[in-house]
Amino acid sequence: MFRSIACGVALLLASCQSAPPKTFFQLSPEAPAHKAAQTRFFETKDSDALLSASAAALQDLGFHVEECERGVGFLRATKERSAMESGQVTSRVFLLLLSFGYFIQPIDLQQQIAATIVASPANSDGTRQEVRVMFHRVVWKGDGAFERNYIPPGEQRMEMIRDPLVYQQFFAKLSKAVFLEAFTL
Repeated sequence: MFRSIACGVALLLASCQSAPPKTFFQLSPEAPAHKAAQTRFFETKDSDALLSASAAALQDLGFHVEECERGVGFLRATKERSAMESGQVTSRVFLLLLSFGYFIQPIDLQQQIAATIVASPANSDGTRQEVRVMFHRVVWKGDGAFERNYIPPGEQRMEMIRDPLVYQQFFAKLSKAVFLEAFTL
């Protein structure tokens, strides 16, 4: 009896779900360009050395490796930085003066930048490896009146970093690291 009531409630709840919009699974027109900026191919069989070189390149850029799964070719690293920009501070001061101190505009205080790398064989014999890196950041906002370590709940945003220069800088360092790894073996 209890089992049939539980199944009935589960079916009722499942029927209340709405379908995702038709455009939910469609890629944006910019998606191929973003993937191209995030991906490079390396002529090597040694996926472990490639992952080590990726970790070294990220560490050169100020990241700390937090997770690495060599068996699946996965690496995640993060770094924290101030997110405050001079334009935000200037506009905040201007708005504060115009509103006679009544309106305080929140500003970006702190950010955590994360890099996720996936390395996998690009061909059947494993002589070519594909490396894809994705950078994103979480930015915390505040009014600046509190100490820097205070993060108000719910005042954050997450965004992908799409600047091609960030990816070019990483792959330039990775190419050098792969080259150096090849000569130290």
